[in-house]
Amino acid sequence: MSAVVKRCKKLAFYGVPEGSSGEYVFYRMKGFDEIVTSKNPREYSRQYVDEEFEQTDVVGYNPSISFGFDRFSQNAVHDDIISIFNEEKVGAEAVRPIIMVDLESEEKTAIKREFSVVAESEGSGVDLYKYSGSFRVKGEKVVGKAESSDDWQTCTFVEA
Repeated sequence: MSAVVKRCKKLAFYGVPEGSSGEYVFYRMKGFDEIVTSKNPREYSRQYVDEEFEQTDVVGYNPSISFGFDRFSQNAVHDDIISIFNEEKVGAEAVRPIIMVDLESEEKTAIKREFSVVAESEGSGVDLYKYSGSFRVKGEKVVGKAESSDDWQTCTFVEA
């Protein structure tokens, strides 16, 4: 019998800029109660005169990730996203790489991609201060594997 895959075995790592070098440290996205990927397919539909039905083909994808998190202090990922919210950063200043890692796979398969951080709301919740928004695709998908030397608190990406 096959086993279910737990949500906690699919980890997301957010690239926090390291100084002005253009390098990123990929920290595990902790405190998030929502990280949901939508594929947003682009479709091409048409109906030919000799057929009674319409045909549809998927011609591309425009992935986005909706997110929500409870604010924690001393969390580099939260701090970076909040700086994008508070400073209302736009363009390249609001683009960050994200690595999605499948811990269930033997090779720790990973997908790395750049996303625009889209600030949507803050302050919801009664007990904790919450932020939410979306990451919208900004670059090509790069497939590889992830490695970690600190029990998956951070990771490095190796392109396949």
